[in-house]
Amino acid sequence: MKVLDYILATLKSHKMHMTLIDPASQDAARACEIAKIADRLGTDAFMVGGSTGVNQNNLEMTIKAIRKCSPKPVIHFPTGARVLSPSVDAIYFMSYLNSKNAKNIVGEQTAGAPIIKKLGIEPIPMGYVVVEPGMKVGEVGEAQLVKRDDLETAKSYAIAAEYFGMKLLYLEAGSGASQPVPTAMVRAVRGEIKIPLIVGGGIRDGAKARELTDAGADILVTGTLIEMEHFERRLGEILKAIR
Repeated sequence: MKVLDYILATLKSHKMHMTLIDPASQDAARACEIAKIADRLGTDAFMVGGSTGVNQNNLEMTIKAIRKCSPKPVIHFPTGARVLSPSVDAIYFMSYLNSKNAKNIVGEQTAGAPIIKKLGIEPIPMGYVVVEPGMKVGEVGEAQLVKRDDLETAKSYAIAAEYFGMKLLYLEAGSGASQPVPTAMVRAVRGEIKIPLIVGGGIRDGAKARELTDAGADILVTGTLIEMEHFERRLGEILKAIR
């Protein structure tokens, strides 16, 4: 089964959770340990990527470690065309819609598309929109950040993504954000599109996770959380809340 089909089929039964593992944040052994715990708690898939420090070596080692420790799909969350891996199950073929630099909207995608095709990786077209505070991904991606109270702009990006034919929309507050994407924004965007809505950044507890899924998020992503010691309790709480 293709990964996109797996996502769409899973969403028919429950809200999803994906664990984001940054290859630059831990070694392979720790990535394996994280994958084992997240898999046992019920995460639905793994995303692999980071804003800085990802190279071919740590990417491959992280993917292999996750595969060794969990049967769940592994999806590459790329920073560009420079580092791609044939070892993943799929890649988010994402356009950073509110970047001020065209290379993040279409340039890296144009460079990477022939490589992805040659490697035989399943591409999943995705619109990516970064909301305040944006954190490192906002800085690296040269974002014109969507302000937290600017629901109209968020809705406009969402509708544009769907009209472009993208299969997923990702609203991102940034790894380590003090607050996730506002629930009002999630609710507003959900009301405008039919494609699945991913929300990530700043999600640290079950109560906030439940607020976001109740507002219309289909998939939640946690990354910084799993880099903390003793993350198991909080991750378990998040997964329990969204189920």
